[in-house]
Amino acid sequence: MSIINESMTSKEMLNILVAKNMEDARKAKERGDLVCWSSSIAPCEFCETMGIYTVYPENHVVGIAARKGAPELLEYAERKGYSNDICGYARANLAYMDVQKCVSEELPLPDLVLLCNNICETLLKWYENIAYELNIPLLIVDVPYNHDKEITEENIKYVEAQFHDIIHQLEVICNKPFDEEKFQEVMKVSAQNAKDWYEATMLCSARPSPLSGFDMFNYMALIVCMRGKEECGMTFRKLKEELEEKISRGECGLKDTEEKYRIMWDGIACWPYLSHTYKVLKNHGINMTGSTYPSAWALEYTPGNLFEMAKAYTGMGNNLSLDGQINLRKSIIEETKCDGVIMHMNRSCKMCDFLQYEVGKELKDSLSIPITTFDGDQADPRNYSKAQYETRIEALVEMMSQRVSSKNSSED
Repeated sequence: MSIINESMTSKEMLNILVAKNMEDARKAKERGDLVCWSSSIAPCEFCETMGIYTVYPENHVVGIAARKGAPELLEYAERKGYSNDICGYARANLAYMDVQKCVSEELPLPDLVLLCNNICETLLKWYENIAYELNIPLLIVDVPYNHDKEITEENIKYVEAQFHDIIHQLEVICNKPFDEEKFQEVMKVSAQNAKDWYEATMLCSARPSPLSGFDMFNYMALIVCMRGKEECGMTFRKLKEELEEKISRGECGLKDTEEKYRIMWDGIACWPYLSHTYKVLKNHGINMTGSTYPSAWALEYTPGNLFEMAKAYTGMGNNLSLDGQINLRKSIIEETKCDGVIMHMNRSCKMCDFLQYEVGKELKDSLSIPITTFDGDQADPRNYSKAQYETRIEALVEMMSQRVSSKNSSED
C-alpha cells in the first residue's frame, strides 16, 4: 500500500518520499540487507531489480550543504589530505564516511558502490576510495566521452556490454539469479518516471511560468533517488496537474511577484546559498525557467531494449561534445523563452567550468542573449560572495532590460 495518495499535494508527496527512501535504507542496513551508494545518473534499474536499497551521496551532501553543515566535513577531509580543489560533494561524503554525523539525515554505510562516469571523472577516484576504505565491491559503468556530434554505435555497444557484466556481478554479490521479468517492469517504471519528470518541468515554458525554477531544484531530489519506483511518477504527474491548473489561471511560480525576466541557470545550484541566490533573483522579478536538470534525467529508451538504455546513459548532457552542450542550451533557452543566462562558475565542478567560456561565447554570439557569471560552489560556502552575486545580477537585469526594450521597439 502506497504511503502517498492523490489527495496530497506534490510537495507533500515529495517530502514524504525523500524521507522514506532514506529511512528504508537505514532499516535495510539494520536488517542486514544490502545497501548501495550510487552516483546520481547511474543505471538504478539493476539494483532496483535485485532489491538492493540505493542511496545517493551527492543528494545527501546537498541536504548537508543547504543546512549549512558542509564546512565541518570539508575541513575534516582537508585535514585528512584531500585538496580543497577536489569536488565538494566528494570531500564532504568521504569525511562523512569517517565521522558518520551531519546536520542532515544519517546515511547508512554501503555494502557496495555503483558509479557511472557520464557526469564526471572525479567519480572514479571518489568511489574507488570509498570501496578501498570500506573493502566493498565497486561496480563501474565506464562511459566514453562523445567527441563527435553523434553518439557512435561502438560507444553504445561498449556500455551495453558493461550492463551485462553488472548483471553478472550483482548475481554473485546477491547470491541469486537476476529476475528478467522484474527488470522489464522496473525499466517501464523508470522510463515513464523520466518522461513524467521532463513533461512536468518543461511546463516552465508557459508565460508566466507556473513553477519557480528553484522549486525544480527541490523536486530533483526525487528523480535522483527514486527514479525506479512507482511513487516517483505519481508525484510528477500530480505536479504536472498542479502546474497546468496554474497556467489556466495565469498564475506565476514566483509567489507574490510579477515575472519580468526569465533566465537559464547553467550549472549546479549553489546549495549553501540557495535562499540568497533565489531571493536576489525574485527581488528583480527574475524567474529561472531554463535549466539543464530536466533533460539530464529524461532518459528515453524502450523498456526491454538494453541497447537503447545504454544509448540513453551514454548521451546525457555532461557527456555530450562541445557542440552538443551548446545545442542543448540553445534549445533550452528557446523552449523556455529565456531573456538571459546565469552561469554558476562552480569551483567544485571542473567539468562544467572548463566548458562555460566557450559555451557562453557561442550562446551570446548566436542568440544575442546577455550572460553573466558568478563564482560559487555546490557545497563549499567559502567560494561564494553575496556582494559579487548581487552586482552581477544587477548588471544582467540592466542588459536584459535593454534587450527587451530593443525587441519591443523593433516589433512596433
